[in-house]
Amino acid sequence: MSQSLNLVFCGTPQFAVPTLEKLVATGHAVRLVLTQPDRPKGRGLELVASPVKQAAVGHNLPIYQPEKIKTNEELQARLREITPDAIIVVGYGRIIPKWMLDLPRYGNINLHASLLPKYRGAAPIQWAIASGEKVTGVTVMRIDEGLDTGDMLLQQDLPINDDDTSETLAPRLAALGAELMIESLQRLQAATITPQPQDHAKASLAPILTKEDGRIDFTRTAQEIYNRLRGFQPWPGAFTTFRGKTLGVTAARPATLPNGASGASEGQVLVRGAQVFVGCGEGTVLELLEVQPEGRKRMPVRDFANGYKVNLNEPLGH
Repeated sequence: MSQSLNLVFCGTPQFAVPTLEKLVATGHAVRLVLTQPDRPKGRGLELVASPVKQAAVGHNLPIYQPEKIKTNEELQARLREITPDAIIVVGYGRIIPKWMLDLPRYGNINLHASLLPKYRGAAPIQWAIASGEKVTGVTVMRIDEGLDTGDMLLQQDLPINDDDTSETLAPRLAALGAELMIESLQRLQAATITPQPQDHAKASLAPILTKEDGRIDFTRTAQEIYNRLRGFQPWPGAFTTFRGKTLGVTAARPATLPNGASGASEGQVLVRGAQVFVGCGEGTVLELLEVQPEGRKRMPVRDFANGYKVNLNEPLGH
């Protein structure tokens, strides 16, 4: 049985919560939780605590929410007093400065939601799905001064289901990663783990998402568009334009046209009874299932087609 470690935990989103919970459950001493400051949300712009802060409060753990950490003398003093064996970082959202990297004997240990060196960056789950991957996973690594470039400790893969979105995949990866973090700490203590350098030549990036990433490009194949729709949930989603206004596409699937129907050019709408299709790249077809017109609620595509009297061959994206 490994001994309890003196730890500092840095994390913010829901993805980080299972790791924090697992560290506490396995008896490690989480001496301080660093998380982002409370942020205004919703129409009332009320301050909302991060999921990690909410979990930390539930365990009566000490919490610190600095806006900046690089030159934060108060934080430096607190961490030097704690003298952590390791600093655990999961989706914290801040670059870890060198003085923090150098402080603990086991280093700063990060859980990253991809099979590094693939999908380095802020949105690995979203980009893995959007890129059509069938398998992804988690990597526990030691942070260095690069962007997800540090030596890997342990790695485990996980299948991506055909209907997975980033919202359904993330909890499974988070649970898998929490277990892998505990195993990594145990093996670090037992000196039975050998850090493995990444092959930087095989690296790919998963940059932070922008609104524009959600804009549908109908020159892509229907499968590619469907993958991006799944990956970019809940934001930026998938959207196009219809009659000069934004049209969100909230559910769709690759399809084939009913028997006897001819193909559609890219962005061309085809209405077939209660079904609405749109032409995509390489002669493929996407069936729209649910849409959200600008300023309206989500609606089944049948209601949209009837309510807006969608004409045969009307274009999307123009």
